[in-house]
Amino acid sequence: MIYGPDGVEERSEVGVGDLPAVVGTDRVTWIDVQGLGDEAVLRRLAEIFEIHRLALEDVVNVPQRPKAEAYDRQHLVITRMIRAAAEGQLDVEQVSLFIGPHYLLSIQERRGDVFDPVRVRIRAGKELIRKSGPDYLAYALIDAILDGYYPVLERLGDRLQVLEERILRAATRSGQRGIHRVRWDLLVLRRAVGPQHEAVAALAREESPLITPTVRQYLRDCLDHAVQILDVIDTYHELASNLMEMHVSSVNQRSNDVMTVLTIMASIFIPLTFLAGLYGMNFDYLPELHYRRAYHTLLAIMGLVALGMLLWFRWLGWLGREGDGAEEED
Repeated sequence: MIYGPDGVEERSEVGVGDLPAVVGTDRVTWIDVQGLGDEAVLRRLAEIFEIHRLALEDVVNVPQRPKAEAYDRQHLVITRMIRAAAEGQLDVEQVSLFIGPHYLLSIQERRGDVFDPVRVRIRAGKELIRKSGPDYLAYALIDAILDGYYPVLERLGDRLQVLEERILRAATRSGQRGIHRVRWDLLVLRRAVGPQHEAVAALAREESPLITPTVRQYLRDCLDHAVQILDVIDTYHELASNLMEMHVSSVNQRSNDVMTVLTIMASIFIPLTFLAGLYGMNFDYLPELHYRRAYHTLLAIMGLVALGMLLWFRWLGWLGREGDGAEEED
């Protein structure tokens, strides 16, 4: 895209051999390279724009930590673009920006980005972008990348809400895996936004003829957005940690409930086993041994013992709600 206050010219599938004539104009030229697969094209770009060898290595050796570095003829800004992909996964892509005197060269890993709002603004020509230089275009692209983080965070927030409702109903292995996945995505965002904040801060702080004071003010606005994103990430990470603790507590509570039931059943059968074992001994002289109703009497006694123990456990608060005895103790 070649633009200025008087108009815009947009070309697609431009050959690398056509770039010297295009960049030679006084208007702002935005060259967007999508893909890192052609080594010859990248080397030719380095020759045309006089890109330092170390800068080119940072571009092709992905992923790089987001940063901003000043070279003799341009500024290099490496950013991390993150979008929400299908099935809740994150699409992470490195975008490198070379800010020159009258051009901006952006190199992406693959096709697809979040720069369509910037392209629309350039085509409309009603904003400051058509009247400004490539430094303002770099700010607009960085701002678009940061704005692309908000839908991702909103999606993660919805996932955390769903996981919270699921854990409150029942703690399952799928809920635990979901929490781990959200925490991993938050870690990916944190690793991307933190260094990116430092890179934008360095770009806004350094004195350079390629970055005007006006654009530095806009870059400070990007810093505010980065800080907001970091705050949301930290909040979501703390919420995810709380959900994990809630999950562990729920699992422990279920285990305690199971152990309580098993203990109560064992406690009930201990006296019943004693009675059955006592009257199962081979002695001739046992009370009521030859009584016609002795068997039924023994079963009735065992049933009363079991029922009495259940009522006693309920009164102690071990079964169902807490009994009156427990309330009196409180």
